[in-house]
Amino acid sequence: MSKVTKVDAQSPALHAADSHDLIRVHGARVNNLKDVSVEIPKRRLTVFTGVSGSGKSSLVFGTVAAESQRLINETYSAFVQGFMPTLTRPEVDVLDGLTTAIIVDQQRMGADPRSTVGTATDANAMLRILFSRLGTPHIGPPSAYAFNVPSVRASGAITVERGARKTEKATFTRTGGMCPRCEGRGTVSDIDLGQLFDDSLSLNEGAITVPGYKGGGWNSRLYTESGFFDPDKPISKFTKKELHDFLHREPTRMKIAGINMTYEGLIPRVQKSMLSKDTEALQPHIREFVERAVTFTTCPECDGTRLSEGARSSKIEGISIADACAMQISDLAQWVRDLDEPSVAPLLTKLRHTLDSFGEIGLGYLALDRPAGTLSGGEAQRVKMIRHLGSSLTDVTYVFDEPTVGLHPHDIQRMNDLLLRLRDKGNTVLVVEHKPEVIAIADHIVDLGPGAGTGGGTVCFEGTVEGLRAGGTITGRHFDDRAALKESVRKSDGALEIRGASANNLHDVDVDVPLGVLTVITGVAGSGKSSLVHGSIPAAAGVVSVDQSPIRGSRRSNPATYTGLLEPIRKAFAKANGVKPALFSANSEGACPTCNGAGVVYTDLAMMAGVASTCEECEGKRFEASVLDYRFGGRDISEVLALSVTEAEEFFGAGEAHTPAAHRILERLADVGLGYLTIGQPLTTLSGGERQRLKLATHMADKGGVYVLDEPTTGLHLADVEQLLGLLDRLVDSGKSVIVIEHHQAVMAHADWIIDLGPGAGHDGGRIVFEGTPADLVAACSTLTGEHLAAYVGS
Repeated sequence: MSKVTKVDAQSPALHAADSHDLIRVHGARVNNLKDVSVEIPKRRLTVFTGVSGSGKSSLVFGTVAAESQRLINETYSAFVQGFMPTLTRPEVDVLDGLTTAIIVDQQRMGADPRSTVGTATDANAMLRILFSRLGTPHIGPPSAYAFNVPSVRASGAITVERGARKTEKATFTRTGGMCPRCEGRGTVSDIDLGQLFDDSLSLNEGAITVPGYKGGGWNSRLYTESGFFDPDKPISKFTKKELHDFLHREPTRMKIAGINMTYEGLIPRVQKSMLSKDTEALQPHIREFVERAVTFTTCPECDGTRLSEGARSSKIEGISIADACAMQISDLAQWVRDLDEPSVAPLLTKLRHTLDSFGEIGLGYLALDRPAGTLSGGEAQRVKMIRHLGSSLTDVTYVFDEPTVGLHPHDIQRMNDLLLRLRDKGNTVLVVEHKPEVIAIADHIVDLGPGAGTGGGTVCFEGTVEGLRAGGTITGRHFDDRAALKESVRKSDGALEIRGASANNLHDVDVDVPLGVLTVITGVAGSGKSSLVHGSIPAAAGVVSVDQSPIRGSRRSNPATYTGLLEPIRKAFAKANGVKPALFSANSEGACPTCNGAGVVYTDLAMMAGVASTCEECEGKRFEASVLDYRFGGRDISEVLALSVTEAEEFFGAGEAHTPAAHRILERLADVGLGYLTIGQPLTTLSGGERQRLKLATHMADKGGVYVLDEPTTGLHLADVEQLLGLLDRLVDSGKSVIVIEHHQAVMAHADWIIDLGPGAGHDGGRIVFEGTPADLVAACSTLTGEHLAAYVGS
């Protein structure tokens, strides 16, 4: 037998396949980026820093992630691409070394009432399989436990061709878990008839009080001229048949006022035109009517569980799937761990892993039946992370947008561990972040700036944390900034009494919120801060609540239209040129006829998704060419809308363009740190923090005495937090009471009074663990918040 000898060949220094260890970006010009070129190391954690509006998101999301997604989409067939959003190639000269990008952003989850934390994370699907195997009595397959699947029974004849033609009878049944009464929504709606009409009046006297049904329009003529009842007779005097025809009659084709029309009872007509639509998409006056007219109550049949009686009756060890979904996830994880059933062992392992992931990421306080639309931006982002934690994928690029939003300093360390774990599996992790605790763990830092908007868009620094500290950029200078505790705090001039608060996880909380001072509500994520503030402080007259929920508006809406700034600008242009103000609105007479004032033309490509291209007629300026001949202060209307808030403030502040009404609004926008925003920028492009500050700017002129803010530091650079604290001080000094839910230690240190909730999250929280001044909190050091604040201020 011959002996085989193995000779070790001299291995090359580096295999060609291993040389692609950089993502190279050259000449990026998306939004405000000015020919940016960077080299991002792969399989490392890179943090992008810089003031708000410096171009971080434009580089990470608008360039790197967008191009990666576009290239992946192009690998699918044209048919599949038709179901995907069409992404145009970003404005960049070279993009090399891209890997598959997984974007984990802060976009809130859909507000569909049937979307819950369980359905969004697949935990619900696994529970359904578990109950279909182990639940007693056995009621059917997994669909029998799904509140999104209705039970269906159908029968009919089908024709089967097997040589000779013959007909067979077929019966089809599907057992679903949807509650038939509320259709899986958990709530049922009732219409308050008193909001639809005034029964003491006749139709001719304007009895119908629904918006759009007054003043002789077709909506009201449908009823007054239908002939079913006397339009001069008060509704209270209608006979039973007349009242039925007026409110409930099925659609009937008939001639009304000489025109063929479809008559329909008022209730089904209002339901179709207003109540079946998403309330967020309705006009403000109609939305107000819908909120008044419709009352939502817990479904009496399923008691809000969304499930049919059969699904609720099937149990494992005395627990139904409704009970399991209502449990706090940390408790549910323990219950699943205690189940020992070899027949479903692989399923139990996967379910345990998913539920444990919630705990790891700091969301163990949620329940699987929590509607997805009620999660905050930070919670939604962390829920999306869950499916990636156990992924076996490596060498992909994970892109995070401020993953620490809504996290207590105590939870940030946990988030850091998760980011490092993703990196250590061989992935490239890109994070847009402002918190120094996250910047400190970066392998590589890209600092953009130096300013915001047109003053930013360049790379100020690339390198390590030590290099950033010594680099002299705004981020470097402020990296070790620590706000000191105030030497003296303001005294309150009254108190807002909250008694017996029990919303969500609150345990019958009694607390006095001091008025006339800056009060900060603190506590770990899920401790009950929002429940206490939004659930217990009545949104009565004098309370201005400013949160991060999306601003209602279309892609035509912009800061100028939202804040009312466009009104004085249009009037100033009209007065200076002796023409109508309507000419200077892109939604009215001055709109470009080709794109209808949108600035872009949407082309429908039949089976493929539509494409938006800049309008060739107006070159994206949105106005008719003749309107751009009118000037004010040396600029046309499109040039004015392209100004940033800071530039516009200067433009309208003095000289021939001096317009006090416009200047006042712009001052407020600059006060809240939005000086870099372009006043004509679509609202759909704003981040959650920017939206909140825009709302704050519009409310600053309100007469409200109590301002409630929900994490106003979201998306703010370390340097801008100082400006925000100055703004909060000015609000308090002008006689307002400011209540802030906040995790940022600089805001805690600056407070006059702190109310700390906890000690934990979910049912481990919901109690007041501290009330007092920041100095007392640091001295006592008795709570998690106190420990972190003491470490922050260095005491």
